[in-house]
Amino acid sequence: MTIGFRIRPIAARVAPAIIQRAAKVPAANIGDVMNRLQSLSGTFHSYGGRKRMVGPAFTVKARSGDNLLLHRAVDMAQPGDIIVCDGNGDLSVALMGDLMLGHATKRGVAGVVLDGAVRDVASLAKMDLGVWARGHTPAGPWKEGPGEIGTPISCGGQVVMPGDLICCDEDGVVVVPMDEAEAVIAAAEAHQAKEIKAEQDIQAGTWPRDWVVQSLREKGCEGA
Repeated sequence: MTIGFRIRPIAARVAPAIIQRAAKVPAANIGDVMNRLQSLSGTFHSYGGRKRMVGPAFTVKARSGDNLLLHRAVDMAQPGDIIVCDGNGDLSVALMGDLMLGHATKRGVAGVVLDGAVRDVASLAKMDLGVWARGHTPAGPWKEGPGEIGTPISCGGQVVMPGDLICCDEDGVVVVPMDEAEAVIAAAEAHQAKEIKAEQDIQAGTWPRDWVVQSLREKGCEGA
């Protein structure tokens, strides 16, 4: 294989049962139980019509401004996959637009997380597809390569391995390592239950606040 033109099969994906459970938990709760270390940077924005998206990562590395390997990825990804692309954060050229993403929708791809730019924003908003990207521009891409599929990538400050669990909603994107996904989602479900209880306490006027004063006093804060 030649570095820069490698396509590797994705041999394993996070289990469907875990994906179904993760789909019921906010991305923020999932990120919290991983000590807030697995979230993509806050520079990603939602462009697609689907505002919640959970599935296994189908990884792509693209050269800045070139989407040849992304075209191949759209044809190779399985239904339910999330194409996660390292586009070097380049916003000068869009790597995907409504034709490619429309084709992805037709093939059953759950969505795309793109460390780069998209275009055709008005059309993307009408698609039943999740699309998270750093930005948008009308400038179109080249189709020459190089690029790679099915290798570890960097996206939004996170390492993403093929098959990892990707969780996206209005707050942003979280990456869950595949071999830790079951434990993480179990912890996130418990965390979500605590937050639901806190919401009920707030409405009832019984949300405990003593811990705030105690914490300040322990830090030597005067007047707490």
